[in-house]
Amino acid sequence: MRRIKISFALLLLLTLFGCATPQFNYSPQETSISEPPIGSVVTVSVGDAMLKQGKYRVHDSISVKAPTKAGWAYTVNPGYYLKQGEDAVADYFQISPGSGGGFVEKVFLADPFKGVMAKKGTQILCVVTIMNVAACGDPSNFEREKRDIVSQDSFQQTLIYSGRVGSKINVAYRESSGNMARPAFNNNVEYDLNESQTIGYKGAQLEILEATNQFIRFKVIRNFNAAAF
Repeated sequence: MRRIKISFALLLLLTLFGCATPQFNYSPQETSISEPPIGSVVTVSVGDAMLKQGKYRVHDSISVKAPTKAGWAYTVNPGYYLKQGEDAVADYFQISPGSGGGFVEKVFLADPFKGVMAKKGTQILCVVTIMNVAACGDPSNFEREKRDIVSQDSFQQTLIYSGRVGSKINVAYRESSGNMARPAFNNNVEYDLNESQTIGYKGAQLEILEATNQFIRFKVIRNFNAAAF
């Protein structure tokens, strides 16, 4: 009799919550940036980037807008959640708190969780536990979106306008790999516009049209030399 009661309780639990096996079959799209386009005339303020070149990954994600209950024991908090896989029924997302990433809270007695699930074609969010049980709630406020993610093997080069003193302008070069700056490849460069209105650095070439201590206006002749990623 006791075994029957336990089986009935388990059946009730699965009916209320459901089963889910997180998938890990998703690969984000890798893309390169080189901006602004060659030939364009651009105005930027002091401290802003004049040129950017590098690569990053475009990652499918969901952005949760408000705290969302999932079952009786879990709350999916606002922030973004990166996709890690999918099956015919749902998309699965990893929990990455920090820097805008969302996080999940649970009541004390509830099972630990390992991910978030969004049923396809719906606004229903679920929390997937370590027992592969999906605790789901009512339709919630979240959006499916693309998110630019800097990965560990990403590489970026940037020129930043630092202002003008007399006839000279100051430009900062910054180089980074992943989320880490590469100090040995950072530099501050000074150019005298009385000598030339065209400046260059690491293959990049710009024609300076106007420069003040508030902004700089320039034409892009060439971006950085292609980097070996």
